[in-house]
Amino acid sequence: MLSLTALFEPHFKWPSTLSGELAAFVLLVFFGVLSTLEFIFPREKLPAKPLRRSYKTNISLFVFNSTIMSLLSVSSLFLLAQRHSHQGLLRYLDDPLWQAVLSFVLLDLLLYLWHKACHRFDRLWMFHRVHHNDPYLNISTAFRVHVIELLITNALKATYIVFLGIDQITVLVNEVIITLFVMFHHTNITFKGEKLLGYIIIVPYLHRTHHSVQRHEHDSNYGAVLSLWDRLFGSLTEFKPAAIGINGHSPQDFINLLKLGFSLPSPAPAQPLAVNLDVMIAEAAYYKAEKRNFHPGYELLDWLEAKKEIIKLVYGTKPAIKKQTGRAQSNYIKSRSLSLIHALKQ
Repeated sequence: MLSLTALFEPHFKWPSTLSGELAAFVLLVFFGVLSTLEFIFPREKLPAKPLRRSYKTNISLFVFNSTIMSLLSVSSLFLLAQRHSHQGLLRYLDDPLWQAVLSFVLLDLLLYLWHKACHRFDRLWMFHRVHHNDPYLNISTAFRVHVIELLITNALKATYIVFLGIDQITVLVNEVIITLFVMFHHTNITFKGEKLLGYIIIVPYLHRTHHSVQRHEHDSNYGAVLSLWDRLFGSLTEFKPAAIGINGHSPQDFINLLKLGFSLPSPAPAQPLAVNLDVMIAEAAYYKAEKRNFHPGYELLDWLEAKKEIIKLVYGTKPAIKKQTGRAQSNYIKSRSLSLIHALKQ
């Protein structure tokens, strides 16, 4: 995500004197317009006090992240572009327009894949959940990002810039477009034609699903700008979430959110499998009888064997899961369910 403060760093030499200032101005105006629309025409009416706290925390994270980025010279993405422009793969394209379009499409794909990885791997999720733990989704949530996630994101962008050989002005334009869309799809608004527009880009109703507390809902709609990638890779979901945020208690203040990013997610308690043993044993016995063409005289034996197998599957030796994360436990429970279903068909 573009750091607005980085646009004013004096050591940068922009292609045009006002390009950096203009980009910052556009983003600030866009933020103001969306905030106003959110206030006048909210999708969901949010309580005033928690909403103010959300804004305060998110803006604090933004200022902190921008300061760290500047101190570490991570904003030298633009310097990289200046030094490596026309040295990467894009040099094989003569048309500047195609270079610009391709650079943007590939950046959007990169951000899609990176976002999906942040949900897939627990070590990345522990930073990314800072963004997800805002229970009052609003435009400022776009800037609720842990500094470590931001640093890794910029390292990926740096690789992409050098590999493709993207020029400085294209980097700036791409960053502005991405930031505009990220602010837009976090905004608490709805409008006519939103679903139709969602066939092309990520709109607020799609990204709201992504912020659901339910994993099967929030592990979807990863796109930054285009909804193409979610449709192409089968990760598009259109649920109306019952609740926003993350399950369980999590801090909502600036300092504790920074700390939250350095702690592994607490294991979710393993949910017991809801099973009716008598029904399962009866079905297993039926399958056993079916395999021998229902030859009479073995009913009791079939029942006893089926009971022994089902009880062993339900209450037998289980792998230790105390050290597994909530997501690993979820996968374990799913595998147990599949095992039980498979047992009925043996």
